[in-house]
Amino acid sequence: MRELCGHAIDVALGSGAGYADARAVTRRVQNVATKNGEVESVADGETEGIGVRVLVDGAWGFACDRRLSDKGARDAAERAVAFARASAVRPGRRKVELSPIPAEQGEYRTPATRDPIEVSLSEKVDLCLRAEAGMKHQDVQITEATVRAQREERVFRSSEGADITQAFVECGAGIDALAVSGEGRVQIRSYPSAHGGSSAQAGWEFVEELALEREAPRVGEEAAALLQADACPAGVTTIVVDSEQMVLQVHESVGHPTELDRIYGTEAAYAGTSFLKPGDLGSLRYGSERMNITADSTTPSGLGTFAYDDEGVPAGRHPIVREGVLSGFLTSRETASMIGTGSGGSMRADGWSRMPLVRMTNLHLEPGEGTFEDLLADVDDGLFLQTNKSWSIDDKRLNFQFGTQIAWEIKKGKLGKMLRDATYMGVTPVFWAGLDAVAGPEEWRLYGLTNCGKGQPGQHAHVSHGTSAGRFRNVQVGVRS
Repeated sequence: MRELCGHAIDVALGSGAGYADARAVTRRVQNVATKNGEVESVADGETEGIGVRVLVDGAWGFACDRRLSDKGARDAAERAVAFARASAVRPGRRKVELSPIPAEQGEYRTPATRDPIEVSLSEKVDLCLRAEAGMKHQDVQITEATVRAQREERVFRSSEGADITQAFVECGAGIDALAVSGEGRVQIRSYPSAHGGSSAQAGWEFVEELALEREAPRVGEEAAALLQADACPAGVTTIVVDSEQMVLQVHESVGHPTELDRIYGTEAAYAGTSFLKPGDLGSLRYGSERMNITADSTTPSGLGTFAYDDEGVPAGRHPIVREGVLSGFLTSRETASMIGTGSGGSMRADGWSRMPLVRMTNLHLEPGEGTFEDLLADVDDGLFLQTNKSWSIDDKRLNFQFGTQIAWEIKKGKLGKMLRDATYMGVTPVFWAGLDAVAGPEEWRLYGLTNCGKGQPGQHAHVSHGTSAGRFRNVQVGVRS
């Protein structure tokens, strides 16, 4: 694939491009799903192709081809140049400039003990069925289990001399139990996370460590117990948010609004723009001094971990919020040039047939101090919220309302009775200003999501977030009267 990328770049430069890069990708994906003790679906597919991106007179062009051949590489390069040349004549357009970076050469491979693709489909199905059986309860009407595995090889070369080969493996799993009462009330519990479980860039050992069978009885029992639980009351109170729900809070209210292409308004599909402005860097008060957010594409097992992004920029750790102040953006070489700082590092494409976009890599809330019990101890009357159920946020990433699958009262520093149908709402910087404690490193958990949507045509990024539980004061919960 290296030679094909080099051939595509030669053709693009020979056709008039001032800059060109090419990505050749092969990918194999397996998905297994069971429902109510039966196999619902088994999928095992492969895809391969090459994508070519060029600049002609400061205008982008991109084209792709599913043929990993000289003809496919040539056709993609020639079409990319034609598209860029057509874009270059648009009146009033801004010429693209790229922040300078060294031409990198290197390789990367996911550390893995057991390749998840090599685990048989029958073993994956058996795991799902055993986990389902553990969730059985007289009130649980629907049980579901899923397992996924992915293997990808990606070659990137550029006209500046970059020459990079990376090989990734991912896997993940999850279970859900849906309980239904005689009156038609419906409640759900999930593990290890809602919306498809959790994934990691790791070998099959990650799925085994999830211990789905061990957790299954608790998941079924809690779903059934929620049918008898009281509804979450409405009011302004203190909340402690578990690490799984904190993942979504970080993703939606920090990750997307700090993508610099959204801030400039050059990308708005799927999730809108941002309430932030380029001039807010270094001055905007995003939250309390307890709020420290880091973008880290070197995190072990992170779905957003790599040696180089899809522009050939090396991986690294970058502060996004420090002690509550906006300190960085997620950038590309183009947007870094526009703002005059940085060199990118957040460009990722969903396969060979998509142009790279500014995406989250691994975005973390840094841990604070103490245990989960310490967070509870300073709450006289509040709520503990666990496991995402629903989310809604406006297209500026400012006003939001999230729901969780389960909640518990906090009374005098201790967990009390279970509650159902919990929701909380807020305005992003006001909400984060109420963060008065984050649990310590021993409570920090990493979750991997595979459904982060952005772009048109749509792309799904695989990203990870690490957080400990957090405590927030003066939060509206339930439906405001």
